[in-house]
Amino acid sequence: MSTMELFAVGLNYQSAPLALRERLAFPAEQLAEALQAIRQRVHAPEAAILSTCNRTEVYCAAADGQQLEADLLSWLSTSKNIPPHELRPHLYVLPHSDVVRHAFRVASGLDSMVLGEAQILGQMKQAARTAEEAGTLGQMLHQLFQRTFSVAKEVRSQTEIGAHSVSMASAAVKLAQRIFGDLSKRNVLFIGAGEMIQLCATHFAAQHPKSITIANRSAERAQQLAQTHGGQVIGLGQIPEQLANSDIVVSCTASTLPLIGLGMVQQACKRRKHAPMFMLDLAVPRDIEAQVASLDDVFLYTVDDLSQIVQEGREHRAAAVEQAEAIIETQVQGFMRWMSERSLVPAIQQLHQRADDIAQLELEHAQRLLAKGTTPEEVLQLMAHRMSAKFMHGPMQALHKATPAEREQLLQWLPDLFQIKHPNA
Repeated sequence: MSTMELFAVGLNYQSAPLALRERLAFPAEQLAEALQAIRQRVHAPEAAILSTCNRTEVYCAAADGQQLEADLLSWLSTSKNIPPHELRPHLYVLPHSDVVRHAFRVASGLDSMVLGEAQILGQMKQAARTAEEAGTLGQMLHQLFQRTFSVAKEVRSQTEIGAHSVSMASAAVKLAQRIFGDLSKRNVLFIGAGEMIQLCATHFAAQHPKSITIANRSAERAQQLAQTHGGQVIGLGQIPEQLANSDIVVSCTASTLPLIGLGMVQQACKRRKHAPMFMLDLAVPRDIEAQVASLDDVFLYTVDDLSQIVQEGREHRAAAVEQAEAIIETQVQGFMRWMSERSLVPAIQQLHQRADDIAQLELEHAQRLLAKGTTPEEVLQLMAHRMSAKFMHGPMQALHKATPAEREQLLQWLPDLFQIKHPNA
């Protein structure tokens, strides 16, 4: 029986530019199909995909890690139409304990652009749920994710890793303030109504802007968000008209194609008489065409452009990071022990089965003797002798057939295996 191995491959904001990350991103509606493809074409019985604006990672459990790496790279390249030579330099490949350590660090916010940010934990939980619904979350990945969530909780409760955390949302506000200063006279347009937009809306609303508008495909979700912050709701089709009235535009949807093109923004700029416009695209793939950045009146930023701001305060968390890393390292060792013990299960099961088989054979032999009239005392004595001989047959044969070096090694194990004194004692 082959032992399952943990394996992960991925890229993030540190290893790959936004242009590549958005090409490798998996929209939520494509995840189930992708997971089934991994199982069938990559031959990984267990798989989960974590795809966010800052990273795309595939977690797997399979019997052959080396073959899995090659197959997974080939599948990613083919399914996303990215030549291997373009993809490979930006990918990190994580085997065994490295996978466990990485997952623990990601969930704890230690591997995020915003050190200590909490949103990634929810995204990892969703990745696990999606894999479970797709039928690709086996015992090993289930255990990995459950332990990951537990470690993240321990890190956040026992350290101050998130105490000084600067979120993407507050970083967005700081960027807007660099351009406009006071935001109380500015009109804000949010495109989307997901978790990131909700966070941004909360932070911008605290600056008491002149108006807040929510544009979203689902009017119900947009209405809930608008009611919370005293805003208005429009449909996606009304975005071109609304752009002309918007000083600040923050977009984060799950669209696979840009919602805002260069021509649309050019028209808005004309109607605004070239007043400056701050645009923040937090989506991967991007919601706003990259060419918009070439316009003189538009300040367009992406998730990668926020990295400098969110680094502020990192030195204040140095002690917390050290403490968090210590917790994680201890938990990695604990998980690897669990994996090691789990690998013994087949051998232990075989030992139990062998003992049960011997016991059953001798029981049947004893019953036949009793049926022939042999006394119970004689049957019990014979049964004990035969069972003892059969149990000892394997170890005795191993000792007799072993080379001198092998025999010495076997003799070292005898006291522990059979609870006897050391032969040389």
